Amino acid sequence: MPTYEFRCRECGDTYDVNRPMSEASDPAPCPAGHADTVKLLTMAGLAGSSTPPASGGGGCCGGGCCG
Repeated sequence: MPTYEFRCRECGDTYDVNRPMSEASDPAPCPAGHADTVKLLTMAGLAGSSTPPASGGGGCCGGGCCG
C-alpha cells in the first residue's frame, strides 16, 4: 500500500499516511486533529539513490525521443 506524506498548515507537522491509491486525494487530518492539511509531492523511490539509472531504461533520452 502506498505511503503519502501530508503537512498540517495549522501546526506545521509532517506525517505519513498509508492508504490505497484510490484514496490518495482524500483529506487526512493531522495526528493533533487539525483538518487544514495538504498532501506533499514526494520523490518516492528516487531519494537516497547514488547510482545513475542504466541507459535505455525509459525517460526521454533513454526512450529514444531525443533527436
